Amino acid sequence: MAFQTRLQDLHALVTGGAAGIGAAVVRRLAAEGARVAILDRDAAGAQALAAETGAAVAAADLTDFAAVRAAVARLGPFDIAVNNAGVDQHAFFTQTTEADWRRLLAINLEAAFCVSHAVLPAMQAQGFGRLVMIGSEAGRLGSRGGAVYAAAKAGLEAFGKSLAMENARYGITVNTVLPGPIDTPLLRQAVAEGGDKLLRAMEGSTLLRRLGAPEEVAAAVAYLASREAGFVTGETLAVSGGMPLA
Repeated sequence: MAFQTRLQDLHALVTGGAAGIGAAVVRRLAAEGARVAILDRDAAGAQALAAETGAAVAAADLTDFAAVRAAVARLGPFDIAVNNAGVDQHAFFTQTTEADWRRLLAINLEAAFCVSHAVLPAMQAQGFGRLVMIGSEAGRLGSRGGAVYAAAKAGLEAFGKSLAMENARYGITVNTVLPGPIDTPLLRQAVAEGGDKLLRAMEGSTLLRRLGAPEEVAAAVAYLASREAGFVTGETLAVSGGMPLA
């Protein structure tokens, strides 16, 4: 099978696919032959990307299980699901509120519960599936000013490992990608607020002394979503420029 079409005839769902890492994943999966659907609250952004890639679109609150289930029923069934949607908030823990905790946990962790629960029965029935979680190095290393986000991403990684154990007998693999500092609009917004010092700190947190590109994360996702990765499950793949060693 040619590299360019290694996902040919596979049907993929990408959450939070309207921008940033999610948009890069949508483009990469579509370029490799997958039929892609975007599930995102940003309907306008998703529609713009759909016009470019031919993806299908559903606008839904990813923390609303009924809405997610309805969207999956309309657009699916899926061979691949990428739980990418996420949100961060930079503040020391004692400066956060209960509402902040609930929002961060809901979008970064509970949304993956909703999507995975909705897509897995069809994958089990067909005897094939690829689930890919987009975690974060923060979940492994912790995050000063991002304790709740880090906790949610650590939970997402453990959730993925647990699903890998439960679903291996169905021919379903479940893996997690751990991005480091990636050059996305959200990161650029944070840099604009924090200045050059923050940008230098982010670059310096990696061995390679630079920010990653969303396309580099998308390449890892495309591999884990492919048939070639059939013997890889329950794993974490860091795309972080060597952050743990920096």
